[in-house]
Order: sequence, then structure tokens, then C-alpha cells
Amino acid sequence: MKKFPKDFLWGGAVAANQVEGAYRENGKGLSTSDVQPHGVFGDVIERVPGDSSIKDVAIDFYNRYPDDIALFAEMGFRCLRVSIAWTRIFPNGDEERPNEDGLAFYDRLFDELAKHSIVPLVTLSHYEMPWGLVKNYDGWGSRETIGFFERYARAVFTRYSDKVKLWLTFNEINMSLHAPMTGVGLPEGSSEGLVYQAIHHQLVASALAVKSCHEIVENGKIGNMLLGGLMYPLSCRPEDVFETLQQNRSWQFFGDVQCRGSYPGYMLRYFREHGISLDITEADRDALKETVDFVSFSYYMTGCVTTNEELNLQARGNILSMVPNPHLSSSQWGWQIDPIGLRTLLNVLWDRYQKPLFIVENGLGAKDSIESDGSINDEYRIRYLNDHLVQVREAIEDGVEIMGYTSWGPIDLVSASKAEMSKRYGFIYVDLDDNGKGTLARYRKKSFYWYKDVIASEGANLQEN
Repeated sequence: MKKFPKDFLWGGAVAANQVEGAYRENGKGLSTSDVQPHGVFGDVIERVPGDSSIKDVAIDFYNRYPDDIALFAEMGFRCLRVSIAWTRIFPNGDEERPNEDGLAFYDRLFDELAKHSIVPLVTLSHYEMPWGLVKNYDGWGSRETIGFFERYARAVFTRYSDKVKLWLTFNEINMSLHAPMTGVGLPEGSSEGLVYQAIHHQLVASALAVKSCHEIVENGKIGNMLLGGLMYPLSCRPEDVFETLQQNRSWQFFGDVQCRGSYPGYMLRYFREHGISLDITEADRDALKETVDFVSFSYYMTGCVTTNEELNLQARGNILSMVPNPHLSSSQWGWQIDPIGLRTLLNVLWDRYQKPLFIVENGLGAKDSIESDGSINDEYRIRYLNDHLVQVREAIEDGVEIMGYTSWGPIDLVSASKAEMSKRYGFIYVDLDDNGKGTLARYRKKSFYWYKDVIASEGANLQEN
């Protein structure tokens, strides 16, 4: 029988800015997420006294985490991916000393996970950075930000070295190409050269964090985190096949630097041909040689690539401007559903890097409804996750080393793209609407019991198509 490894880390994944709330409590500073009330693709709006955003309270995980963790434990979670809000530790980003109240909150959170034998997987920066660093230092556009991030990373590695052994640096680091404010703290419309320079600073900071983790956290492991944007050629025309190679390289480049320790030749050529001249010092090159221990990634969908300009124009406005695959169905939000693509991606990344892989985001955003008897029958989510996990199991049979699987949004949370609650991912329903109204009560969905059985059976209950 095809099985998952006994030490496979089953669980779920959340991000501080989408679940915690408490956006100014106990000394927390403003983050880039706090000034993007309509999501990562929305406008930046300076905060003024008395204004509000749905993310200010979110699902109140900051106060309700013991109860939510108990629900995760009821499902049998072995791992929970969380992020630390950088601004809880360094409110403006450039302070000399960390904020003790912020550090103490995550002590309590990690202690609660330990009570339930749930392993924390912690992201240092998940779609947010201190707004103070953006206003006063040009975000990641400034080389100074590298030092501020290293100070932050070393502070949390030191504080939690006995409690957290699995770390990630930047969430979906390649997303900076599509949402520069969210990724690197630069305004939308920034030149490609400026964005790539900011990305370079971030890659150096990531490598320095890897080095710090190896020095400070005994038996610690630290990975990168990619948005797994696997693309297919729309046709077998050689032009489409080669353009697909280039499109895949545009995000694989980040993994290449973080796993191999230097810039690949194809990116150096891209920079030359597009007039991009990066400030890369010898110290930067030395820093980049410190590579990650494992590769983590999100996977939601695939897309197609073509050199047909008419089709490309029609695709503009789709997420990442992907050309739709005519052989796939789509979710309510237009995200194409491709379980086999996950197996393909796992094999591609394993072949490319030969480092352990960790699927740290995968899930289905959908509109859920509560029946008259209080049940939430999300069969569509069960089918989606079942079909993807079957392909994960197949990849393991292919010989891919996979550390674990943390589904995105095991509890409903505020979506990153548009800051809405109606796009629900969770096994646990949260009574909150897109206007931030509701009781915040938690309800188990049908998928809650299904995922509990998946974990208990080590995936034996998954249904082959």
C-alpha cells in the first residue's frame, strides 16, 4: 500500500497579519499589511485615528489561540505553520532592542503548541514588514534594511532556540515581482531595476538569516518559501515551450539563489539585456553561499504560456496574468484546479535541488454556507484536498523527499489578495463577514472530520480517482 512517511508533518498554515488582529496592542507597530486594508493588490492607505480595517481584529487569534490550537490538536495536527509579526518584535524596524511584550506573546503561543505536541514551523516575514522601514528607509530598496532584518532574525532565533527548530525566511519571496509593496516595500509601478535591487537585498538578508539560524538554533533547520507558479506551454510550438522555460525560471531563480548560493547565468543574461545593473558586493556574494536546508512552497494552481499576443492580452487581469488551461476546471475565484500539477511540481523541485521539500500552503478558497442544522458540508474542499494529497503520495512513490503538508488556512482567515472573509479555506468556520461583522464563533466543517481521519490513517483513507 502507498503510504506517507511515519514522521510526515501533517498540519495547517496561517499568517500573523491574516489571523492575529490586535494590530496596535502591547507595543506592536504598523506594518505594510496594516496600510493595505484591501489586500496585497490594493492601495496603500495611511492610517488615521479612528479608522479601521478587517485585519485590525481579523479572527482574533491573538486572544483566542489556545482554543484554536485545541481544535487543531483535535484534528491531530503534528505541525502548525505560523508567522511572527516583525512589528511586534521591532515596532518601527530600526530599534536597538526588541519589544518584550511582543516576544512574550510568541513564547505563550509556542508553549501552547508544545502542550499539544504540535511542531511550530515559523516564517520570519509573511507578506509584511515594518511600515517605519518603508517610510524612513525605502523598504528593501535600502541596503540598511538587511541589517535591520538580521537583527530581528537573530533576536527571535535566540529567544526561541529551544522552542522552534523549523524556520522559513520570506513567504512566497518571488511574489515581489507582482506585488512590490507587499514583497519589498516599494510602491506599485517601481522600475524593474529597483525591484530586482530590493529583491537582491532580501536574498542577502535571507542568506544571513540562514547563517544565523545555523549558529544559534541547535539542530535547527531553515528553508526558503516559494510561490510554486508552475507553467505549461499552451501548445507544443517550440516558441511556446521555450517561453514557458523562461516563465518558470522567473520564479525558480529565487530558489536557485537560495539553494545553490549564486545567481544563475540565465538571470545575469536577463539583467544585461534589460539594462539592469545591480549593486552586488563581494560580501553579498559570500553571504549568498549560505544555502537553505530545505525548500518549502505554496501550490494552488498552474497556468499556461504562449507567445500568442492576443491570448496574452485576454489573460491580463487574471492572477499573475496566466493564460487559462482549456483542460482544467476552476474554483469560484477562477483559480484552476490541477492536482497532477502538484506531483509535477514536486518532481521538478526535487530534480532541480535535491533538498527535502515541504508543502506549506495548499487549499481551496470557496464560499461556505451553514445549513439549518448547523452543519457545513464542504464536500468540494474535501474533494480538492483529497485529489491533491493523492498526488503528494504519488510523488513520494516517485522518490521525492517530502517533509510535510500544511494546508492553507485550516481555520477561516482574512484573505491576502483582497482582505475578504467570504473566500474561506478552513476546516473551521469563523462567524465573520467581509465587513468585519460577526460573533467570531468557531464551527467545525465536514472537512474537519475528514482531515482528522486523513491524519489518523496516515493518508490511507484517501480516495483514488
